[in-house]
Amino acid sequence: MSKKALYLLGIVLTIILGTFLYIKFCCNCNMEKPATDTEKVPVVVEKESISVPFVLNGSGIDYHTNDNLKFLKNSPTLIQPVSDSVTIGINNLKTFLIANTKQKVTITGYATSDETNTTKFENLGLARANDVKNYFVSQGLPAAQFDTKGEIKDSWKMNLDTLLGPAEYRFETIDTTAVATDEWSLLKSKINEDPLILNFNTNKSSDKLNDAKKQKVADIVKYMEHVKDATILAVGHTDNVGNRDANIILGQKRAEFSKNYLVKNGIDAARITTESKGPDEPVGENTTAEGKANNRRTVITIK
Repeated sequence: MSKKALYLLGIVLTIILGTFLYIKFCCNCNMEKPATDTEKVPVVVEKESISVPFVLNGSGIDYHTNDNLKFLKNSPTLIQPVSDSVTIGINNLKTFLIANTKQKVTITGYATSDETNTTKFENLGLARANDVKNYFVSQGLPAAQFDTKGEIKDSWKMNLDTLLGPAEYRFETIDTTAVATDEWSLLKSKINEDPLILNFNTNKSSDKLNDAKKQKVADIVKYMEHVKDATILAVGHTDNVGNRDANIILGQKRAEFSKNYLVKNGIDAARITTESKGPDEPVGENTTAEGKANNRRTVITIK
């Protein structure tokens, strides 16, 4: 065999031997080893997100954020500081209420049945509602536009020992006309059920009133200022001393005196009507000095 053939044979044998050795010793060098029990790759389990959205939803306002106000278990006190997203919602509510004075918001606070109430309120939910209201007011929101309620629930969403957003907000429009009507109707009833009575000495008059009568005058003035179509009736009365015709005239003078007194207190004279009953409607016995004194009077009511 020639040298050249031997040389080529040597090369072939070298390649074969190298391939064998590579397959035997290095073929699995870069392959990952199967994990043993002690080398298992940890499985990452994503934690479930717990949230109760902060929702302000009414006619003219709609704000939602996944963050919320928070309270520790058994506590009536709001956890501070409040998150930025909730603060934005509160500022939106402030702008809304200032621009809409007829809007009312009822805050309902919640507590769970296994919580302990150590407050002066009837339940912990109501205490929380009041704390939320106080926080809103501290941020410049009008206190008069909030009402509060409290309810107890069997459970509420929590993160460890923290209740998430245990409050809800209900919007309604206040009927200010009905409220005003009720207020002035009650005042009118108060004035007429216990009317202002000015008493007079025989043939004399005086505008020196005690504190109770001054308050009645103030109530009449207040009513007349707010109920623009109201009028006043002043009726003069006398005892039975003298003849009836003279007493009718005297009663009218007493009614006119009372009218002038009310005019001095700011009531338009055109809104005051006067008349005289003379001795015809006594409230006391004309046989006694005390009874006669009670009969010499002017009675002032709202028509």
